[in-house]
Amino acid sequence: MALSEDEESALADELERLRQEHRDLDTAIEALGALVVADRLQLQRLKKRKLALRDRIAYLEDVLTPDIIA
Repeated sequence: MALSEDEESALADELERLRQEHRDLDTAIEALGALVVADRLQLQRLKKRKLALRDRIAYLEDVLTPDIIA
């Protein structure tokens, strides 16, 4: 699948934004988990969002990385 420069740039921007959100979720999950009375439901939601981000990041990396024919 060939991408135009604009499409590739847009996907790269989205990928960077998702990576930042993923890092932010790491911090939020760590902080919430450190609380004595952690909100389990909120923690579960954050972890679920983090997994969804990881899947989207992997997809975008796959799209942006050209196939190498060996």
